[in-house]
Amino acid sequence: MRYSAYAPVLRIVGALLIFISIGFVPPLIFALVNQDGAAGAFAISLLVVVAAGLGLFLPTRSAQRDLRISDGFLVVVACWAAVCLAGAIPFLIGLQASLADAVFESTSGITTTGATVFTGLAEMPISIRWYRQQLQWMGGLGIIILAVAILPMLRVGGMQVYKAEATGPVKESRLTPRIAETAKALWVIYIGLTVVCAAAYWAAGMSLFDAFTHSFSTVATAGFSTHDNSVGYFESALIDWLVVFFLFVSSINFALHFLALRRGSAQIYLKDPELKLFAIILLGVSALVTILLWRQQVYDNVWDSIRYATFQAVSFTTTTGFATAEVYLWPGTLPLLLILVSALGGCAGATTGGFKIVRVYLLTKQGLRELQRLVHPRSVVPLKLGGRTLDNEVANAVWGFVSLYILCIVVLTLIVSGIEQDLVTAVSVVFSAMNNLGPALGEAGANWGPLSDSTKLLMSFAMLLGRLEIFTVLVLLTPNYWRH
Repeated sequence: MRYSAYAPVLRIVGALLIFISIGFVPPLIFALVNQDGAAGAFAISLLVVVAAGLGLFLPTRSAQRDLRISDGFLVVVACWAAVCLAGAIPFLIGLQASLADAVFESTSGITTTGATVFTGLAEMPISIRWYRQQLQWMGGLGIIILAVAILPMLRVGGMQVYKAEATGPVKESRLTPRIAETAKALWVIYIGLTVVCAAAYWAAGMSLFDAFTHSFSTVATAGFSTHDNSVGYFESALIDWLVVFFLFVSSINFALHFLALRRGSAQIYLKDPELKLFAIILLGVSALVTILLWRQQVYDNVWDSIRYATFQAVSFTTTTGFATAEVYLWPGTLPLLLILVSALGGCAGATTGGFKIVRVYLLTKQGLRELQRLVHPRSVVPLKLGGRTLDNEVANAVWGFVSLYILCIVVLTLIVSGIEQDLVTAVSVVFSAMNNLGPALGEAGANWGPLSDSTKLLMSFAMLLGRLEIFTVLVLLTPNYWRH
């Protein structure tokens, strides 16, 4: 493939870097106002990222070739990788972190994983604390959708990029006729939900700074906090239940929010089969964890058991990773249960990671269909989602995702177990990274800092793999992709 073939991709990555450099301005202002010593780190980061963006954009600005669908995959992966690397610069300079730690923290934030290698968060410069939370918020709905909405002058084949980045097996529907309008509509909802969430947290007793920074984490279902004890720092039942509510809302397909607001009716939510299954799973996991906590007398009364169980069940299932307790120290199989539950994730089209509930729904329907075929071999049972018959292509895509997901989990676990020499640590960090969860067990139970640099870099790749839903990344590793 000649340089000219890459030119449109380089142009988009360069323009995106120039655009996201604006993200260094708010923490720079925080650093200057509070004189916390990190202003130089953000000023240098701003200049470096703008220079890199211009270096990619200016030589390729006249590239006219339209993007093909195959180009969309390369654009998505290149943009996410570039943003993760750019986001690591303030950690390298401001905290003098190692390259592996800086890249890991940046990738964890951008991919909304929420795993951290840092401790003593409350003692960090306030600008760095704001910046960590802001990274998650920027990555929440997808850097690519943001770029398509804000930078229409790029003449990007928007739908090609959107199909490559959007979550879930059903990606064909658009909320508005043009993809840029779709992206803008989603961001309006995203910003509105963030503001409402921050206001609720502030009214419940958080400081204004904590209210906004934790609303960033909540709406992005990410998990970073400005305190080492996460949400448990506030020791407030009201805040815990508010977090549960906003995590649930943020884990619903944003397309449903859009349609409900446009039509002025909540019936949209009640008719969605994926949302129904998601609510049932959350209630079931919460009830199971409550019973186990109560029977093992982890807490003094049933109400505390309900409170902590529900919070952690929702936090893990939505792949957020907020904590109000040291889950890795809970007795029995509870920690492992919650880690495994995170694989389910939230609804497709939301900010969550994981498998996505729609795939769970379709796999269940497919399983039941195969059982029926065993009894009635000649029967024709269509695969339906919400009354709509789906093509076999969708079923094949779901099975393909399952196969690659399991394969990636197995391969990555074998590699990490060879590096860390501890199977519990290896299994939990791979599940956590692939599902964009954050919390882990074993050596990474309290913090990911003790892990080796090799594991951190490998898990940074795993976070991107999970965030971009495997296919988008792995397709670039096939010889056929580059041959054409």
